[in-house]
Amino acid sequence: MRVKICGITNLEDALIAIDAGADALGFVFYPPSPRYIPPQKAKEIVKQLPPFVERVGLFVNETKERIEEICASCNMSLAQLHFEVDEEFLERLSIKALPVVRAKAKKDLQKFSNRYRLVDAFVKEYGGAGKRVALEWFEGVDCSKIILAGGLTPRNIQEVKSYNFYGVDVSSGVEASKGKKDPLKIRDFIKKAKFE
Repeated sequence: MRVKICGITNLEDALIAIDAGADALGFVFYPPSPRYIPPQKAKEIVKQLPPFVERVGLFVNETKERIEEICASCNMSLAQLHFEVDEEFLERLSIKALPVVRAKAKKDLQKFSNRYRLVDAFVKEYGGAGKRVALEWFEGVDCSKIILAGGLTPRNIQEVKSYNFYGVDVSSGVEASKGKKDPLKIRDFIKKAKFE
């Protein structure tokens, strides 16, 4: 199972996550978020990262042009779209995109079912609230293209492993405070998700 550590705001947290085995790092380009990072700062961090690490830019209610501009300037490898988009919007983007399904009910899991997608619990403030999607919704669902987010912690990560998600995405569950990661929690989370 692949692991993305989201809400990276500094180089130290980025390198700790990579050293622990993270496959991807998430950078939040949404100014109201306590985990927001200015594009220039993200660019400086990305320049110092080792190869083979996915760099994911998270966007809320942004235009195609702005998403492409920030991703190009900060060398993002993927755009994560935390707002309502359709297939046409995804097709028009020049960068590979990961749509986010903010699930309110089991039927929402079928949205973008032909694509890799991130499934998060619906909350008004666009993630980072630590709310979990009901795991029973995934019973009998093909989860091989789903990245699960929302309310994951080192204590509960093993509960989701039997569903065979493509990956998991964690932010607040491995923090010491908003925007600052806890190295022990990162290592514990990744070890349990990938190696145990």
